[in-house]
Amino acid sequence: MSDIHDLNRQIDDLALRLVVGGSEAFAASVSTLVQIRDRGGAESHAHISAAAAVLLDILQAPESDRKTAAVQDAFARLQQAVELDSQERKGGEASPECQSLAQDPELLSDFVVESREHLVAIEAQVLTLERDPGNSEALHSIFRGFHTIKGLAGFLELGEVQILSHEVEAILDRARNSQLTVSALVIDVILESADCLKRWLTHLEAALQGQPSVAPGRDGALLAKVRAISSGSSSGPLAVLAEVVEAGGAKPDGPAGESTSAAAEGSAVDNPASGRRNDSLAIKVDTAKLDSLVDMAGEMVIAESLVRHDPEFQSSRSPRLQRNLAQLTRITAELQKTAMSMRLVPIGPLFRRMARLVRDLSRQFSKQVRLETEGDDIELDRTIVEALSDPLMHMVRNALDHGIESPQERQAAGKSSSARLLLRAQHQAGHVVIEISDDGRGLDRGKIARKAIEKGLIATAEGMSDHDVFSLIFEPGFSTAATVTNVSGRGVGMDVVRRHVEKLRGRIEIRSAANLGSTFLLKLPLTLAIIDGLVVGVGSERYILPLFAVREMFRPGEDAVWTVQGRSEMVLVRDTLLPMVRLYRTFGVKPKSEDPRQSVLIVAESESRRYCLLVDDLIGKQEVVIKSLGETFKNISGIAGGAILGDGRVGLILELDRLFKDRGIDTER
Repeated sequence: MSDIHDLNRQIDDLALRLVVGGSEAFAASVSTLVQIRDRGGAESHAHISAAAAVLLDILQAPESDRKTAAVQDAFARLQQAVELDSQERKGGEASPECQSLAQDPELLSDFVVESREHLVAIEAQVLTLERDPGNSEALHSIFRGFHTIKGLAGFLELGEVQILSHEVEAILDRARNSQLTVSALVIDVILESADCLKRWLTHLEAALQGQPSVAPGRDGALLAKVRAISSGSSSGPLAVLAEVVEAGGAKPDGPAGESTSAAAEGSAVDNPASGRRNDSLAIKVDTAKLDSLVDMAGEMVIAESLVRHDPEFQSSRSPRLQRNLAQLTRITAELQKTAMSMRLVPIGPLFRRMARLVRDLSRQFSKQVRLETEGDDIELDRTIVEALSDPLMHMVRNALDHGIESPQERQAAGKSSSARLLLRAQHQAGHVVIEISDDGRGLDRGKIARKAIEKGLIATAEGMSDHDVFSLIFEPGFSTAATVTNVSGRGVGMDVVRRHVEKLRGRIEIRSAANLGSTFLLKLPLTLAIIDGLVVGVGSERYILPLFAVREMFRPGEDAVWTVQGRSEMVLVRDTLLPMVRLYRTFGVKPKSEDPRQSVLIVAESESRRYCLLVDDLIGKQEVVIKSLGETFKNISGIAGGAILGDGRVGLILELDRLFKDRGIDTER
């Protein structure tokens, strides 16, 4: 408690000296400080320390220097101390967030959404400022973000959010006025404050949804650090306070993964600071309403298709009716295209969230990493962007932990000490390809093969291609890490990545060269609401295979089908035996013929493994709107959903990986 006694003594000394020989204004200022101190407890000392320190510095300065901007700054800080003391005294009477929830839940929901957008922009601009401390535009942008959050929080009576935002704003204001140098400590405190605000937003969001949630509470150590920096003094009571912060310890950042999870909590939203679009022309729409619109547009497409394929219409020879239907078809297609585009969001905000992860991990590993992004304006279904957050985080962690060498290793290998990590998005053949590339050591084929043999995944790597060996890293529990850290080494990362990507109807490709680096390519569909499907017939039923999983189709020859141990059927395809599934047996349907030579074989791929499906006919390719089968049929093995075909019939969409896994079929790589 010596720091509080010292502060008390110095304030009393200030008061005595100003009463004897100081101006009335200064005497009144210190008198106000004393009143705050006397009616408050230890909390008040934290508020008045900054104002007291500035007043003390001014008093000790020559008389000619007292009538400067520093005097105005002192009184501004005093006013802040009075306001914050009043706010905190009110805040103890009731739970501010509970009051706001009761007053206007809709307004509070808008506050959560808007504040998340500001925090995403703040984090991106803080990292820009860290690279270029002289970037005034980034500094102004960060200041505006905290200022807006503070104002909104004050209006909604969210005292804790307002207090922290206000204190950080004071730091940024001093930096804008060239009274404070933006150092690594300042950057750390700003990011830590942003993380604290995100925890508050998560709590408020949960409370709005009626979910149990405990308010984060006041982080006194963080506030002390913020106030110590904002005071800008290296002597007097501030020095004592700073020592207490260092010794008493603010809460340290958790493991890099935990720290950055908080940074990635926000939804994938457009960055308001990017200048990508005019905010005055944009509105916020509830996602449930947007999903309903997309569903109705899909229903309209189905209805139009039913009319177009109706036998009575097709028998009509009226040119005017044909023209009207053609016009309806065009408008329906445009409506669906527009509705689907409303679900799309740019991938840039997701890339920018990874910048925080790269910063934290590079510091943790003592590595120098330069993150570059390309294709930030490429758009994907918002559901895909949200689901990509965890897989992308795993891959960036692995790149920094395993792929990129230390500065010393890089220099010894003739490389720059600063590594390059590239995140790139681009369109390719109707898909979006996301590239994660580094210029590190690359994948070690021999090391991966030895580990796989040790775990019993393979007997030998002889005859296996590099692609097949590299794909072993996606096996559950596989890891080549020598030690387990809080970032990796437990073998629970890359298999999760593959599982997430394949749930999004995507796939992963790997390219790597020793000492040149590695590249992972994530190939994803633009949206999850529509699928390009291959419609096949089995007996009187129709099934839809996702077209991205189909590799080839053919009619088998005389000796193409083999039986292994009288049970499993295999098909010889290009000198490779692949397991075969008769689809009519799987779903209990009577086929046109059980003879494979009278049927069609489709070679499909899932989880980097291939197999054959036996069907009666190929009906054609069709873009279909995916429909849920509801709670009753959601757990049917091998079925992902349904779709209404052009003739009005329902086709079942096959989920290929479950179709084989649930039947214990081993597949060839």
